[in-house]
Amino acid sequence: MTDALMSYFDAYSRDYAPYKGGNWCYEDGCLYRGLIALHDATGDMRWYQHLKRLVDAQVDADGQLRGYVLDEYNIDNILPGRALITLFQTTGDGRYRKAAERLAEQLQSHPRIKAGPYWHKLRYPHQVWLDGLYMGLAFKAEYGALTHQPVMLEDAVDELLVSLDLTADAPSGLYRHGYDEARLQAWADAQTGLSPAHWARSIGWLAMAMVDLLELLPQDGKALIVREKLIALLERLQSLRTVDGRWLQVIDQPDLDGNYAESSATAMFAYVYLKAARLGLGEAYGDIGLQSLESLERLALLPDVSGRIVLHGICCVAGLGGFDGVYRDGSPAYYLSEALKNDDIKGVGPLMMAQAERCLRQ
Repeated sequence: MTDALMSYFDAYSRDYAPYKGGNWCYEDGCLYRGLIALHDATGDMRWYQHLKRLVDAQVDADGQLRGYVLDEYNIDNILPGRALITLFQTTGDGRYRKAAERLAEQLQSHPRIKAGPYWHKLRYPHQVWLDGLYMGLAFKAEYGALTHQPVMLEDAVDELLVSLDLTADAPSGLYRHGYDEARLQAWADAQTGLSPAHWARSIGWLAMAMVDLLELLPQDGKALIVREKLIALLERLQSLRTVDGRWLQVIDQPDLDGNYAESSATAMFAYVYLKAARLGLGEAYGDIGLQSLESLERLALLPDVSGRIVLHGICCVAGLGGFDGVYRDGSPAYYLSEALKNDDIKGVGPLMMAQAERCLRQ
């Protein structure tokens, strides 16, 4: 299946239409992460060529990012900046560094809750979402390394650890999607500030943030705390797999009517388990990751109505609070109400990353 999977990724990248009409966005950043991972794992230049072609369409000669507005303070916009660092390091082209500097400038003034972590967006004030930890932290650490500012790595680790404490749900051993410091949102518990349910992909974003940051840390001090918390999460997630090796949209409610195996979260966890094994957290985690990746290949990579192979079972988007005239209350029923979208990049990108980890094992 590996050759077929690589052909699928190649065709997907060749035909990929930028998610928001070419404007700088985290969705495209998910593809960039997948392409970088495949190139790093295999040395195959086609992945790098796809990456450079797509990023070059969004970065002009002065390092301006298409459609990017700094003072929107959208933490999602930081994720694709990791591709800018990669391209600067491989080409020496200063426009990539200038573009990365713009994103770093955003982080300097991006609003924070009192405890330290960034607001998810200016339009979502006083809120921390698990998604944002993946969007912002590894870029901050990598940019800090590029510019010899170790304080940026230290701040990224502190933000992760504080966010883990704020979003932890001790009885379940899991983490809630959102935290509202101000307790202003209808979805926020008046006592804890937490959203009410456990959405699989939000925990997937978190787990990827943890394992990616762990790879960048010196293996002592706070890295040991991150490692311990990641292992605890992986142990809990292991018990929540479906019989075929996937994870549910509402991850801890298997008896919930309408609940389903969700492909983006499963791809994310496959990546995290495989990478955790590579980083020495436990070889058994590699077996879990492989089983989950193989389950997606067997059960979710299927022909669509036109006969083209696509990745099925991907929740297109989910969030918290008001959006497009709808109030997203964070309930289990809400997460099950969101539409599915075949081949959405939030599933395909992590699938690429999981496959890259499998290549590194061979």
